[in-house]
Amino acid sequence: MSEPRDDHAAAAADIAAVEGANTAFYEALEQGDLEALTALWLPGEDLTVSCVHPGWPVLSGRGEVLRSYALIMANTEYIQFFLTDVGVSMTGDTALVTCTENILSGGPAEEGSSLGPLVGQLVVATNVFRRTPDGWKLWSHHGSPVLAETGEEEDEETSS
Repeated sequence: MSEPRDDHAAAAADIAAVEGANTAFYEALEQGDLEALTALWLPGEDLTVSCVHPGWPVLSGRGEVLRSYALIMANTEYIQFFLTDVGVSMTGDTALVTCTENILSGGPAEEGSSLGPLVGQLVVATNVFRRTPDGWKLWSHHGSPVLAETGEEEDEETSS
């Protein structure tokens, strides 16, 4: 009789561990910590990881993916992620996290200012994790921009 409870407890522990790995991914980005970010991705040259940043082509291979994050970190003065709509699905040793990234970022500071202009962006993301002996590691990240409605179409229709 204790088996179903143990299965539920194990599943809940796995989900919590995946949520923790997902949070660590975004925290490493916010802190500009490339070493921590590197540790979160699947290791090994034989494992192909992939990443799609909004507006970028598919990046394949650990080296190419990590270089892209190094470039982003080097050219972003400030970034903060507010995650909403977080969902976790699991099967075996693979976990899928979907979420909305509410991003606030800033570029280089303008003269006489401590921060550059801040820009908000909305991205829907899918993060795929694999279970390893060292915990859950990122296998793939895919972010797509959410196109906001501007209301211009309505204005054009009503002015005709």
